[in-house]
Amino acid sequence: MKTIKYILCVAVVSTLLLNCSKDETYDSSSKEDSLEFRGKSDPFSGRTWVQEDQMGRPAINTVLVSSGSKDLFNVTVPSEQGAAFQQMFQDNLMALSPAFNGPGDTNALGLDALTFSSVLATDVLTVSKVAPTTFFDGTNVLTGRTLADDVITVELILIFGGETGLTNPEFPGLSDDNVDANDKEFLSSFPYLATPW
Repeated sequence: MKTIKYILCVAVVSTLLLNCSKDETYDSSSKEDSLEFRGKSDPFSGRTWVQEDQMGRPAINTVLVSSGSKDLFNVTVPSEQGAAFQQMFQDNLMALSPAFNGPGDTNALGLDALTFSSVLATDVLTVSKVAPTTFFDGTNVLTGRTLADDVITVELILIFGGETGLTNPEFPGLSDDNVDANDKEFLSSFPYLATPW
């Protein structure tokens, strides 16, 4: 009996590993623009799951991707996003923020529009193994993210705050979302998110 369970276990694990490493392409004719989706085959249902949304950094897609390109951005693998979307990000950033309209304008991290849009166009959450996990803690920037991090205000400061955005924002009315905490306290143990209303 133990041998049969062992063989069954090995067969299931092998099937999962083989299917997880197999890339498949899925062309969704139901999509308005017939985008090609990359996905993984589900060994149990045979279906291919596809990514519909991408938000490594909240609000970046919402604000800096032009409306006609949002679906394409959502299904583009991060390693290809920079080349495909950096110029769009830079154009939209400069049109949106007066803090980046002058020659040599930078944000509080010292990044000009080209450099900042290059960082943002690859929509991944950067994590550091050697620094505190935070979106911004006053010193460390984009080294991870905790639930309590004020992500939107940090992004607004970097977009509208100008060179002195951390201490004296260039456009203070645009540099804070004025939401300083979650509406409910986070839990101290897994799953850490606040309990539902």
